[in-house]
Amino acid sequence: MLAGNQETTKEWWDRRNDFDLYVSEFVLIEVARGDPDAAAERLKALKAIPEIEVTEQAAIIAEKLLLQALLPSKARVDALHIAMAAIGGMDYLLTWNCTHIANPAFRPKIESVIRLFGYEPPIICTPQELLEV
Repeated sequence: MLAGNQETTKEWWDRRNDFDLYVSEFVLIEVARGDPDAAAERLKALKAIPEIEVTEQAAIIAEKLLLQALLPSKARVDALHIAMAAIGGMDYLLTWNCTHIANPAFRPKIESVIRLFGYEPPIICTPQELLEV
């Protein structure tokens, strides 16, 4: 499955110019892990993508997501990503995290919390799902 996800991610990456991209500090930390040469390549690929900041409002919304959308406390960064995408007015939040973020069971609760704060939730999907539209 991992190899398939990597191939799909590469396909999506080839179409990245069709979208406005943003990256978070959490993603940068994650891609910096692992093999140093591979990490350097990943960081180089993301260098030109603007970094979205964690705001106080994002932290507040993330806390509410953890409480009301019933996301586990270990999903704090996931909740921040959702909040940051909503505040930033992003159309999509792309992830392979189907445990918490791209999980259909959590989606209605996530969307409800985001709307409580006056934001429209992004469409949360995997690269595969986005390639299919």
